[in-house]
Amino acid sequence: MPKYIIEREIPGAGDLTPEQLKGISQTSCGVLTNMGPQIQWVESFVTGNKVYCVYIAPDEKMILEHARQGGFPANSISKITAIINPITAE
Repeated sequence: MPKYIIEREIPGAGDLTPEQLKGISQTSCGVLTNMGPQIQWVESFVTGNKVYCVYIAPDEKMILEHARQGGFPANSISKITAIINPITAE
C-alpha cells in the first residue's frame, strides 16, 4: 500500500501544548477508526508552523477525506517513492 507525506500548514504548531497535541491526535484517531483499516497514521513531525504526517493509504483521496472529516489542512500530499537512510550508503 502506498505511503504518503502530508504537509499541514498550522500557524503556531510548534507552540501547541502537549494537551492540545493530544486532542488533535485523538480527533485524528477517531476519524481513522471511522474510516476503516485502509488508512493508517504512521507518525507526525511538528515544526514551527507546519506538521508533517506520514500515512499509509490506498490513494490521496482517502487522505483528503481524513483531513476534511478531522478539520485538518492537507496543503501538500506527496507519495513516497523510496526511503533512504545512513544504511543506504553502505
